[in-house]
Amino acid sequence: MGQLIAGTCYVKVDGAQLTINGGCEAPLMSTKRETLVPGFYKETDITPSFKVTALHTPDFPLKQLVAGTDMTVTCEFSNGKVFVLAGAYLVDAPISKGDDASIALVFEGVKGTWQ
Repeated sequence: MGQLIAGTCYVKVDGAQLTINGGCEAPLMSTKRETLVPGFYKETDITPSFKVTALHTPDFPLKQLVAGTDMTVTCEFSNGKVFVLAGAYLVDAPISKGDDASIALVFEGVKGTWQ
């Protein structure tokens, strides 16, 4: 029996739903481990983040996203998992591509949780 694991994702930023045409990325761990010598490692915190490629539609909330410094980003992945990024803000300047009307967004925030 097959199981759906890919399909449509839904992304909202402070209540404004984005129309997305690319993938969504969110980290699954809050720490990064680095081996110092076999059997010994160090951990460093990973900044909670979220990446998405959206369509740059006429009603795209660009001003809201650029000005926002304490936003909530919610992504419902096609497998049913939900990622919430609290205290979010854009870290890279949004870049709009004219050939496919897409816009790449990279958010970082205070806390990222999986539900």
